[in-house]
Amino acid sequence: MPTRPPATKHSPASQAAAYGTADESRAAGRELRDAVPFDAHADWQPAPARPDPVERVLANNAGRQERLIPLRMARMAESPFAFLRGSANVMAWDLAHSPSIGHNVMIDGDAHLNNFGLFRTPRHDVVFDLNDFDETLVAPWEWDLKRLTASINVAARENGVDESGRERAVCAAAAAYRKTMADLAKVSAYELWQMRSYASALHIDPPTPLDAEEKATIERTVERAMKRSHASMLAKVAEPAGKGFRFKVDPPILTKLDAAEKNHVIDGLKASLQTIAGEWRMMLERYDVADVAHRVVGVGSVGTRAYLVLMLGRALGDPLFMQVKEGIVPAAAPFVPPLEEPFQHQGRRVVHGQRLLQSSSDPLLGWTTISGRDFYVRQMKNIRGSVPVDWLHGATFDFYAWCLGLLLARAHARSGDAALIAGYCGSSDKFDAACAGWAERYGTQTVADHAAFTEAIASGRIEAAPEEKS
Repeated sequence: MPTRPPATKHSPASQAAAYGTADESRAAGRELRDAVPFDAHADWQPAPARPDPVERVLANNAGRQERLIPLRMARMAESPFAFLRGSANVMAWDLAHSPSIGHNVMIDGDAHLNNFGLFRTPRHDVVFDLNDFDETLVAPWEWDLKRLTASINVAARENGVDESGRERAVCAAAAAYRKTMADLAKVSAYELWQMRSYASALHIDPPTPLDAEEKATIERTVERAMKRSHASMLAKVAEPAGKGFRFKVDPPILTKLDAAEKNHVIDGLKASLQTIAGEWRMMLERYDVADVAHRVVGVGSVGTRAYLVLMLGRALGDPLFMQVKEGIVPAAAPFVPPLEEPFQHQGRRVVHGQRLLQSSSDPLLGWTTISGRDFYVRQMKNIRGSVPVDWLHGATFDFYAWCLGLLLARAHARSGDAALIAGYCGSSDKFDAACAGWAERYGTQTVADHAAFTEAIASGRIEAAPEEKS
């Protein structure tokens, strides 16, 4: 039987060393295998009371900008993987009714394989890590791992990978998670907080050998990401206007704001400066706002309010793009106790989760309130790129999955009891196989849910309107 979180408010503070010493935690983890055996994770099937996934998706449109909902529906309909990306609330219900050992950590909440990527640190190193935290909250660690492994399975299906290949990729991710957690249980908290995965090392010393073409795929991703910058973005989305620049209108993706809304966003951006370190506040004071627009991003985020702010440095006119993005209640929130009061501000929750989970966070990351809605603020271009899903095949896919499992374990260990989780997962590959069983079954469910969703669009039950390709 799954265990349930206690009915009290959650603190986002560390829950490490929940059972005392590392040895005691490992022993407690091993004992939990009796209560929640590995096979319980693998043996997933829809609960009898499982809500209609189409109705769950429609319910998740509440509060979004109505003009963009048809675009969101069209993006989700593109493929089973796109549906999985946009239907976090469907999976949240399923995860909440699945087995758990009851150990809560700060989870990403949306740890599918496209939510990992390359970004620049304040020291201009490019690192590889989790890069989307809209759904972050305190919840069972298994939920993140299961969303990751399901996404690997669904993406592999779309790339034509057979069942044995899907199993191999998921097992690579689960094994990396399990082994990394065991290693992290032996290191100090200070050492853990200093760990980073640099992009320059992505193609070095993989768990299985890569051939020349597979290494080239990884290197090509890094090279492509390195070319992206605030300056390169300026040429794509803005045009000269007098002595400065303004955004190029590209509806429905990039649209202008009226004067009142523009001023509200600027005021919100200014207020967010009080939530970042003083030295970075001083740096931002050397920039002026040149223009503000609304910009549609992602799949699951479509319909939320997301503003793009173009700032220009006073001395050199150098561009700096800031995103002011609405923070909404995470999909899994109804299934766990609420966070403590300060973190019920959805922007602050996202910021805290990112700072806790990510190895090196954006120093300009802050939060604000605009017209009664919660927002968070970040650089738009410090997130520089991710590996395109359709590039992943064979050993490249297995290696990439292995990297994601490693990174997820590292993120979880920062707020959880690594020894407890490691003790539960064990040293054999039985846990990995259970994850593969879950992912295959849930992958099949996702394909079926996507089919039901596209049928609802075809029948006229749902309006979908993809953007025109230029």
